[in-house]
Amino acid sequence: MNSLDGIRVLDLSRVLAGPWATQTLADLGADVIKIERPGTGDDTRTWGPPFLTADDGTETHEAAYYLGANRNKRSVTCDIAKPEGQALIRALAEHCHVFIENFKVGDMARYGLDYDSLKAVNPRLVYCSLTGFGQTGPYAPRAGYDYIIQGMGGLMSVTGERDELHGGPQKVGVAVADLFTGMYATVGILAALRHAERTGEGQHLDMALLDVQTAMLANLGANFLVSGKVPGRMGNAHQNIVPYQVFEVAPKADGGKDFIILAVGNDGQYARFCQVAGRPELAADARYIKNADRVRHRAELVPALEQVMKTRGKADWLRALEAAHVPCGAINSLDEVFADPQVRARGMVTHWRHPLRADLPLVASPIKLEKTPVRTDLPPPLLGQHTDEVLGTLLGLDAARIAALRDAGAI
Repeated sequence: MNSLDGIRVLDLSRVLAGPWATQTLADLGADVIKIERPGTGDDTRTWGPPFLTADDGTETHEAAYYLGANRNKRSVTCDIAKPEGQALIRALAEHCHVFIENFKVGDMARYGLDYDSLKAVNPRLVYCSLTGFGQTGPYAPRAGYDYIIQGMGGLMSVTGERDELHGGPQKVGVAVADLFTGMYATVGILAALRHAERTGEGQHLDMALLDVQTAMLANLGANFLVSGKVPGRMGNAHQNIVPYQVFEVAPKADGGKDFIILAVGNDGQYARFCQVAGRPELAADARYIKNADRVRHRAELVPALEQVMKTRGKADWLRALEAAHVPCGAINSLDEVFADPQVRARGMVTHWRHPLRADLPLVASPIKLEKTPVRTDLPPPLLGQHTDEVLGTLLGLDAARIAALRDAGAI
């Protein structure tokens, strides 16, 4: 049994923020009915390469992007631009606990699928809208994609190398505004389901990528609001802790550069680091004893540490620092990540049997529940794979009615 057994989600979202939320709900056991556009489906089905390679070596039309965000779902095709399609969505909403969409503000009202319209047929419905800027405010009508939000929400202003080192604004390597919005939406949906369980009353959840990105500024947002000082880019260094950054170490065997992360989080760890580094005097120096002093004297301390770190190789540093309980780590490429014994031990790769490939490895859910483990079902490989099943079992439509809807282009 899964945690969300009995919860049914009608998912009209696509690309990443919405599908990430519904994938998490599906992992936890919710029955997620993914509504896709007939003929094309979720945009990410075509976002490649890379595409899945079948066992016979041919490249398929299954984009890795889509496979990574849609596990444990059922695919139903429905054209909501057609009156018949709109009627199907309203009928399905009567049988669902959650409705999620990421259309432009006002689009769902045009189709008669806005919160007020669906609340009339299902008062308990938790309705989640995900947009770039939310349902209110001067930017509400605008499209807000992750890259734009990373810029507008301040993340790129604090990501990238320092200006004096010829740095510039840099986006994060994955779509973090989308992903965090998906996770915050999941939390909000679960809270709204709890409210509906107690009161029988649903509600509208208004999730905006810009809101989430602003919240994600975390300590840097607090730093600015408290001090009035605008933080800049620090490259691989930390705004509030020293030494807490990437350091170059002795070259690799082939002469190439090598690096480690040193993440000294308190004064005791700093003192132990200095012992390992053979520089105990740096721990006794009044300029460096306390973290606040090290931050103030960063410009003198870090160059001295950079010289020390280059005297030993990566493996030597990691062994010595770990033995001394000084936080540190390698900078792994993705092949190294998935070969890491810890990642393997934690089961972060699952293997699926796909109709086109006997062994398809994909990233697993990180949620590990003792009593109610997560589900592990393949993302629906075929567009509309479950259309007849869902319309037949939930709405009681017979084969003739389903065929008529298909002939009309509604499904």
